[in-house]
Amino acid sequence: MINLTINNMPVQVTEGATILEAANKLGIKIPTLCHTRLDCFNVEHRSGSCRICVVEVQGRPNLAPSCCTPAMEGMIVKTNSIRAINARRTMLDLLLSDHPKDCLTCEKNLNCQLQALAHELDLHHVLYKGEQSTYNKDLSSRSIVRDLDKCIMCRRCETACNTVQTVGVLSGVKRGFEAVVAPADLRPLSESQCVFCGQCVLACPVGALTEMSYKYDVWKAINDETKTVVVQTAPAVRIAIGEEFDMEPGSIATGKMVTALKMMGFDKVFDTDFAADLTIMEETTELIERVTKNENLPILTSCCPGWVKFLEHQFPELIYMPSSAKSPQQMFGAITKSFYAEKMGLKREDIIVVSVMPCLAKKYEASREEFSTDGNPDVDIVISTRELADMIKEAGIIFDRLEDSQYDSPLGESTGAAVIFGATGGVLEAALRTAADWIAQKDIKEIDFEAVRGLEGIKEATVNVAGIELKAAVCSGLGNARALLERIQRGEAQYHAIEIMACPGGCLNGGGQPYIHGDTTILEKRLKAIYQDDQNATIRKSHENPSIKALYEEYLGKPGSHKAHELLHTGYTPRKCW
Repeated sequence: MINLTINNMPVQVTEGATILEAANKLGIKIPTLCHTRLDCFNVEHRSGSCRICVVEVQGRPNLAPSCCTPAMEGMIVKTNSIRAINARRTMLDLLLSDHPKDCLTCEKNLNCQLQALAHELDLHHVLYKGEQSTYNKDLSSRSIVRDLDKCIMCRRCETACNTVQTVGVLSGVKRGFEAVVAPADLRPLSESQCVFCGQCVLACPVGALTEMSYKYDVWKAINDETKTVVVQTAPAVRIAIGEEFDMEPGSIATGKMVTALKMMGFDKVFDTDFAADLTIMEETTELIERVTKNENLPILTSCCPGWVKFLEHQFPELIYMPSSAKSPQQMFGAITKSFYAEKMGLKREDIIVVSVMPCLAKKYEASREEFSTDGNPDVDIVISTRELADMIKEAGIIFDRLEDSQYDSPLGESTGAAVIFGATGGVLEAALRTAADWIAQKDIKEIDFEAVRGLEGIKEATVNVAGIELKAAVCSGLGNARALLERIQRGEAQYHAIEIMACPGGCLNGGGQPYIHGDTTILEKRLKAIYQDDQNATIRKSHENPSIKALYEEYLGKPGSHKAHELLHTGYTPRKCW
C-alpha cells in the first residue's frame, strides 16, 4: 500500500494506482478530458495527452498529469493550487483556439465533454486567436462521420480501435499543429478495414467522431403518403432508451417505446425479436447439422455485422465457419418485403423498413449489396437508440408519462429467447434452448444456461444439451475475438459453437446506445434488465413462438428449406486487410 497526502488529506492506495485514482478515493474531483474508462472490461485510456488533469507535486519542478502519474510513498499533492488551475485553463484555452465554434449545430452539442469542461472552468471567450487546422469531413461510410477539425488528439478513439477492438484503423498521423487521429494517409473510413462498431464514437469526447444521422430521412418517409412505413426495434434498445429521458438505467421501456413510435406516425410497429426467434430456427438447424456431421466446426454466430466484417478482413481463411443465417435485422427486412408484403397486398418498393438499432454497424449492414433485390434494400433506413430518443423529443412526446402499448401483428410476437440477443451470450443461449428440445424431442424444462452469461470478455463452457456435451465459447469485444480465433488456429482450443459480438458486453453496449461516459455500472444494469425481461416472458423458447410457427406453415415450409435459404441466408466476402 502507498500512503500520500492530497490537499492536506491523507489517503492510502494500492501500489500502481495513479494520483487521479487516489484523489477519486478522497472524493476530490480533478478535471479530465483524455482519460476515460472505455468499456465494461475496465480498460482505461490514460495517455496524459490533454494535460487538463495536471497537479502540483511537492519537490517536482513540473506539473504532473494525474491520470498517468503513479502515486508514490510520502507524496504531497495539491490539486487546486493557483499554478495547477492556471495551467489547466491555459491548456483548455489552447484547445478551444483550434476548435470549430459551431456548438449550436454540432451533433455532440450538450453531450460534449470539451464544452462541459469549458463551462466548468468558466471559460466563456476564446483567449487565443489565429490559424485553425482544416480537413475535409469524411462522409464516405453509411455509419460514422469523421470531422478532424474537431479532433483534440485525446487519442481515446485510438485506444478503443487498437487496444480494445484490435481493428487497427486509427492512429496519430502528421505532427505538431497538423496532428490528428485518423486512418493511415487520412484515408476515408469506407476505404479502410473499419468494421463500424462505433466504439470510437462512444469514446470520443467531442464531435470528431459521430454517427451518420438518418433522422430526417425517417421523418420524410413517415410523411410520404404513398409509402407504408414499418419500424422494427432491437432488443437492446428497450433497456437503454429510458436513460435518454432520465429514467433509471436498466428500466424496461418497451411499452412506452412502442407507444411513442405509434404517436410518431409509423404505420406498423414491429419487433426485431420476432426475427431473432426466426434466426434461432435457422441457425440452430445449421448447428445441429454441423455437429451431427462433425463438419465446419466450430459454427460461429453471424448476427453482428461488425464482427462479420472483422472476420472478412482479418480472418478470411475462416470464412467457412460463420452460420450462413442472416442477422435478425436483415431477416426481418427480407420477410417484411416478401411474406408481409404479399399478405397485405403491397409491392416491395412501396414498403419502407426502418430499423432502430443499438449498433452503428447495422447502418453499414443494411447497405451491403447482397441485402437488396433489384436495387431495393431489405432494410431502408437504420437509426440508433440515440437518434430515436432525439426524434421522440423533437415530436414533443413526454416519454416517461406514456402508457404502454403492444407491438403489432404478425411480426411483433417474440419470446424471452429473442430478447437476450441484446446481451453477450444471449444468441448462444437462445440456440441451446431450442437445440435441447429438438435433440431430445421433448420439452426440456431447464432452459437457463447461466454458464454463458456475464460481461466477461471470453466465457468458455461445456454444456449438456439433451445428453450431448457441447463445447462452447462466448466472446464480446473484437480484441477478445482475435485472441480466441488465434488459439483455434494454433490448435490450442476446440469448440462446437462460438458466439461473437463486436462490442464489449454485446449489443447493450453498442455504438448507438446512450453515452455512459465511463460509468460501467450502467452496463450491469442494462444486462440485468435483459434477463429480467426474459424471465417475465410467457414463452421463452424461439421455436414455441406461434407467429414463427405460422410463418413456416404458411410460407417457408421448414427451417433450412429452399425458400428459407433464399430469403434468410447469405454468404461472406474476403476483404483486403492493409
